[in-house]
Amino acid sequence: MAPVSEVITGDAVVVELRVARLASRALAFAVDLAVMLAALALLLLAFATSGALGEFDTALAAAIGLVVTVSVFIVYPVTVETLTRGRSLGKAALGLRVVREDGGPIRFRHALVRGLVGYVVDFGVLSAFSGTIGLISSLVSARGRRVGDALAGTVVVRERVPRSVAAEIRMPPALAGWARTLSLSQLPDPLALQVRQFLQRAPDLDPRVRGTLGESLAAEVAGRTAPAAPPGTAAEPYLSAVLAERRRREADRLATQRTAAELRARPAEPVAAEPVPAEPGPDRWRVADAGAPPDVPDDGFALPR
Repeated sequence: MAPVSEVITGDAVVVELRVARLASRALAFAVDLAVMLAALALLLLAFATSGALGEFDTALAAAIGLVVTVSVFIVYPVTVETLTRGRSLGKAALGLRVVREDGGPIRFRHALVRGLVGYVVDFGVLSAFSGTIGLISSLVSARGRRVGDALAGTVVVRERVPRSVAAEIRMPPALAGWARTLSLSQLPDPLALQVRQFLQRAPDLDPRVRGTLGESLAAEVAGRTAPAAPPGTAAEPYLSAVLAERRRREADRLATQRTAAELRARPAEPVAAEPVPAEPGPDRWRVADAGAPPDVPDDGFALPR
């Protein structure tokens, strides 16, 4: 398991950083180095094929070689880490990322310092002790930081951490009826969070510490709730019943709010108005009579109007 380092951000928030091990960092660097060497070989081959590195112009060849080398080993990694917020190809493949010491994403200046110091000092591009300084500094540092990380204020952490699924806190059947009568309005959220963390970590605690801490939390919760638990109730079942009932009530409250919101958002159905029959008037009969054909008797003569 990767070592965990706790840092405090500017907002006084404790952040756990899972520091990358030396082996994973070395493998990520090997992947990056292979990519950069391949790119360097392709670029030099392209210039050589085009005739820019001909033997008759050594100064131009040296200048182009230097520019290509700096571009591949400095510009390329700095640009990639800046745009990806700390992930090179090798780090992305290994699930690593470079972050600031406070856990935030790095910026251009962090990537630039890491790139310059890393390839000049740590990895010894210009030194005969290639990689020795970076290896020693990573082994000595508690967070596995090389000289470039120390100067840039960064650390390499693991992003792919196995997620531990916390066990669900269930209601003890024997305490379900009593829990429904509990008054939980005085139970603060921080205390409920402490109880939840204790119940989730209880199996990994020392038995004596587990018992002492459970009794202490149960006494504190009992002072904030009522009525008292049935006689003979152990600390951990008592705490489980309190939290399970608290969660059930919160779920019911949220469901009620969601139902009310859905009813308010539902459009009202239009009510069809009943047709009002029109009362016949004299004008109506006059129009009808004016448009009706004249009555014709059987003898063929029309009656006068």
